[in-house]
Amino acid sequence: METLITVLHVIGAIMMIVVILLQSGKGAAMGSGLGAGSSQTMFGSTGAGNILTKMTTGLAILFMLTSLTLAIISTSRKSQSIMEGVTTPAAETPATGAPAEEKDAKD
Repeated sequence: METLITVLHVIGAIMMIVVILLQSGKGAAMGSGLGAGSSQTMFGSTGAGNILTKMTTGLAILFMLTSLTLAIISTSRKSQSIMEGVTTPAAETPATGAPAEEKDAKD
């Protein structure tokens, strides 16, 4: 189930990137607003949302839902560790040079 949601998440993200890059920016008709006589004005109304805008909205909703679902799945799972079966080492003795120095000091 998690794999399916992850694949859907990645495909949706890639599709959203493509759809956003296909759209023309709001400033694309800026020059035509200065007297070229087009239907769009500079920084003016954008008109009704076309299919690319609706697809962007749908893909953004899909992205948010899959992100939230993956976050919930990952927190509900028990944490795993590669160090689970390893015991902690006993306290190590001082370095080999330390006892020799004490022995020399006593003699």
